[in-house]
Amino acid sequence: MKFRLRYNDSSRIAPGLFLLSLFLVFIQLPAIASVITVHTQEENNSIHRALAQAANGDTILLSPGVYREGNIIIDKSICLLGIPGVILDGELKYEILSISGQHVIVNGIEFRNSGRSGMNDIAAIRCIDAYDIIISHNKILNAHFGIHVSNSRHVRIEQNLVEGTPAEEQNTGNGIHLWKSDTAFIWNNEILGHRDGIYFEFVTSSLIQDNISHDNIRYGLHFMFSHHNTYLCNEFRNNGAGVAVMYSNHVSMEQNLFLHNWGPSAYGLLLKDISDSRISNNSFINNTIGIHFEGTNRIQVSHNIFTGNGWAARVQASCSENIFRKNSFIANTFDVGTNGTMILNHFENNYWDKYEGYDIDKNGIGDIPYHPVSLYSMIVENDPNCMILLRSVLISFLDKAEKAIPSITPENLSDSFPLIKPPIQ
Repeated sequence: MKFRLRYNDSSRIAPGLFLLSLFLVFIQLPAIASVITVHTQEENNSIHRALAQAANGDTILLSPGVYREGNIIIDKSICLLGIPGVILDGELKYEILSISGQHVIVNGIEFRNSGRSGMNDIAAIRCIDAYDIIISHNKILNAHFGIHVSNSRHVRIEQNLVEGTPAEEQNTGNGIHLWKSDTAFIWNNEILGHRDGIYFEFVTSSLIQDNISHDNIRYGLHFMFSHHNTYLCNEFRNNGAGVAVMYSNHVSMEQNLFLHNWGPSAYGLLLKDISDSRISNNSFINNTIGIHFEGTNRIQVSHNIFTGNGWAARVQASCSENIFRKNSFIANTFDVGTNGTMILNHFENNYWDKYEGYDIDKNGIGDIPYHPVSLYSMIVENDPNCMILLRSVLISFLDKAEKAIPSITPENLSDSFPLIKPPIQ
């Protein structure tokens, strides 16, 4: 699986690319639309004045400079376009840009120093009751919330850098925050230094693709009560925890990278009370827990790679009808952990590097089942302090004895047809 640097810095847009983006904006506007240019050095020339003069379909073109105009409100169908070097400064007091309406484009602007509040969700860019909005090629620095969207539809947030200045979790906002919205497209952004990199609540029918979310205090991606969404080809690394999926259904998570999410309560992916979803072709590398399943039902987990994790998968007894097929478990401390003996999930045709069976008929499938839950993992589940014995010879003897005469580990949690070689991903 290949990942690439996806963010394009708006302050370094090549002139040809900038003119092309301007042309693409113009071809969408009516023939009578006009361009209003704003210069910081001219008196009686401000963004507020330009907005008052603008008609639907017009473009406001910002010349390079630092603009300190408090809260700027867009309630018309316009394009707000910045030439490289444009900075809107909130002076640590104001919400910088508020959008309410439809058919608005915000492109090529640096937003800096939004206000902060423990009571209100102050943002660099806010969309409320909005429709058909494009926020692209912007840089957002030192904001409380980066981009905050609520009660909106058809919002595209693409190729932005959203970099916060992390403080305590309760005093830090989210990078890209959506509430009660649908048909959003979050593509090719880089988000770091916030509480949650991307946050969804009551968001449906949306796509999050090709984003990098890293070094956030809590989660790289966090969503609740958000159904029929797809998360594709994203990278979540060095967050407090990678991704949390809660109280949702019909979620598709494919081709993502969950990397270096370490800590006492850190997960690559946390699933809580979700159902009828698919997790496929992802890589879980060097996380405390690759995937934690709690209260999950009917999840298809296939063609994923689990490498170098503390626990590759932790499947609680509250889970049922989840299917693990053609995954690769390599160099994990524990392949599977659980807190019960009644297992209602199914494992089949996975590759386990700890498998010590044989394949006499050479069909690529082991001739004896593999039991991925070790006695030691069950002991640690009941008493985490026993992790101190991880490298002990005693633990090795206990696991060998448990394989010979199972007594504590769940006997029906097994892969009856383990693969001898990793499947082609």
